Amino acid sequence: MVARYVVSPRGGRRAHPDITSALRAAAARGRAAEIEIAPGRYEEFLDVRGDVRLVAAEGPGSVVVGLPRGPVLLAAGSVTLHGLTLAGRESVVAGCHAGTLTLDHTEVWAHGGVGVHAPPGTSVTLRDSVVAHGRTLFTGSVGLVERCRFTDAADNAVAVIEGAQVAVLGSRIEGSRIHGLRVSDARAEVVGCELVDTGQAALMADARARLTVADCAITSVHGEGIMFIEQSRGSVDATTVTGARHGIAAASGADPVVRGCVLTNCRDTGINVQTAARGRFEDCRIIDAGNVAVFVSDGGTPEVHDCHISGGNVGVAVTEGSRGRFSGLVVEDLTNSALRVWTGSEGLFEDVRVDRCTLGLDTKGDGGTTAGLTDVVFRDFETAVTALGQSRVTLKGVTAERGGVGFFAGEEAQLLVHDCEVAAVSIGGAGVSGRAKLSARNLTVNGSEGTGLAASGSGYLDVGNSDFNGAGTGATFADESGGRLVACSVDGTRGPAVLHNDRVELVSLRTTRPVVRKTVRTVEQTPTIINNYAGPVINGPVHNSQFAWNNDTATQNQTTEDGPAHE
Repeated sequence: MVARYVVSPRGGRRAHPDITSALRAAAARGRAAEIEIAPGRYEEFLDVRGDVRLVAAEGPGSVVVGLPRGPVLLAAGSVTLHGLTLAGRESVVAGCHAGTLTLDHTEVWAHGGVGVHAPPGTSVTLRDSVVAHGRTLFTGSVGLVERCRFTDAADNAVAVIEGAQVAVLGSRIEGSRIHGLRVSDARAEVVGCELVDTGQAALMADARARLTVADCAITSVHGEGIMFIEQSRGSVDATTVTGARHGIAAASGADPVVRGCVLTNCRDTGINVQTAARGRFEDCRIIDAGNVAVFVSDGGTPEVHDCHISGGNVGVAVTEGSRGRFSGLVVEDLTNSALRVWTGSEGLFEDVRVDRCTLGLDTKGDGGTTAGLTDVVFRDFETAVTALGQSRVTLKGVTAERGGVGFFAGEEAQLLVHDCEVAAVSIGGAGVSGRAKLSARNLTVNGSEGTGLAASGSGYLDVGNSDFNGAGTGATFADESGGRLVACSVDGTRGPAVLHNDRVELVSLRTTRPVVRKTVRTVEQTPTIINNYAGPVINGPVHNSQFAWNNDTATQNQTTEDGPAHE
């Protein structure tokens, strides 16, 4: 049977004047005990041992136990608190020395210390409780947190470390100065929780931790919504992140699986994978990312499948020696590039649809910068594909409809085109400049108001088994450019089939339009104007430039006929 005790400072029949005296009486009998505590403030340290239940007789908030300094509660055995408020400062307010501790409808106020501590070998449960100002620390222990609120922690609200295993369910974490929850060399499950206004990552996994997140909402965090680092693993399902700097990030060898998440209004990036991290991202939506929706840098190697990107600046950017595989993407309504591969990186894109973006794909970098596109559709663009530097791009089954220029290679880039189509473009279907090379087989250009093919500078076109049907010239070779057209056809009624400079080999050309041999200077096109109301306004051709906006500082470089100028 359970022995029952009553605590009342006002006295009464068989009542104890304080909690400590009731605990001594219970310990002397050595039986399971329930201690009912009358309302009031009790300034005492509770050393609770055995099978003991402490209950606020008139409900939660009516009993306050606190000390100016030092711990308030130390439990060993099977200890339960119901309805009490514990208040302490600069120490562990509630600690479990051994056995189990359950806090039910309890408040813990920890000013400058640890609110609740579960050391190795213990088990602590928090249910329908509040921890304010201090952190809840699980060290090599087992924990369960249900329907709790953690508010204004001075560092991490919940820390799960050194092999601990903790589940946090249906809880709210707000105002933490560092992380909402940090799991380090341990395991944590976070389900159905809200995390608001944390100083750094709302959820952080490091040191080979395993973090499982599902059905959570993360809002207005100053760092990452969820961060995996240091070879940590885990999964994130059906979670929303709104107003973070980075939505979900992985670094230093981490490898999470992320499914069905929505990342909205992230100030910098939606998904961020860097420093040899991997990760698989499926069925996610990234809306209005401030800089890049999916950013891969510094050796990151993610896989991204069946995701939807809309609004913002850049869709996917792979840079600084990284690699990425992307399939089933839908990218819409961006002010800059939908797909970007720069500086020694590799991007493979399959079954992607891009609508209403200024640029479809742009690449730039050394010869190790490569991009492969298979079954990709670009619609309503200024340029569908642009390859610069020494980058190499392979297009297979790519369609570009309704835009300015279809496919373009400049500087020393290489562009390989197989079974592709360009339709309804105002300037040209495909072209090269500088010392770039374009090799195309089974390319179709329909409805180009300008030129089907265009080469300038020392560019080279190698085109076979291709058809050019439009209102303008079929192919134009200017300056020192050259190439060969083999088994191609040019239809239409206006202008020559080929306008070239005697540096072109024509083999089995099918056309009813004239072929004109004439030295041609580069024809200036109508300037492209890009209006980005959060960035620069560009009027006229721009080369070898980089632009940044929404940053604290920015540098603009411009090259003139007299040499480089800096501003």
